[in-house]
Amino acid sequence: MHASPPRNRMLASDAGWCLRANRIGARTGVRQAFAVVSRLGDGVFWYALMAMLVAFDGYAGLLASLHMAATGAVALLMYKRLKRWTRRPRPFAADGRIRAWVAPLDEFSFPSGHTLHAVAFSLVAVAHYPPLAWLLLPFAASVAASRVVLGLHYPSDVLAATAIGCALAGVSLWLVPGVSLFP
Repeated sequence: MHASPPRNRMLASDAGWCLRANRIGARTGVRQAFAVVSRLGDGVFWYALMAMLVAFDGYAGLLASLHMAATGAVALLMYKRLKRWTRRPRPFAADGRIRAWVAPLDEFSFPSGHTLHAVAFSLVAVAHYPPLAWLLLPFAASVAASRVVLGLHYPSDVLAATAIGCALAGVSLWLVPGVSLFP
């Protein structure tokens, strides 16, 4: 018997995990919860957080918010270029068994922009305000999970976006003196 190449097995595994996660979304309550998290991850949560930082911490909050906004702008450029370059179809477009439980914001899947932004924003915000970790890290993880459950991304899209978001936040924090995840 001829074994399939490792790449084909990896892609099949990615699609299989996506299908399993997507089936969880068939439950109305689960689908609604992940749809809300996904919608908040569109930007609403992050804009509200930035406004709250300014409102509660004045100038320091403004600086942290500007840092997040600059990191977000770079993240936006990166993920849009990657999507245009890779042109990976979304899971629901590639496999009729996978449902898109919410409408996608764009055509392509790789990488997950929601996850990339959630990770980068969370890490930058936590570097400025470590006590926010208890809120931001679970929220970022929920945003990442929502993208797979809702049929919009493969797990590999989310994992890659997590790595890119971590790297982007790391560079961003390195460029801003006096701000670090590891004080």
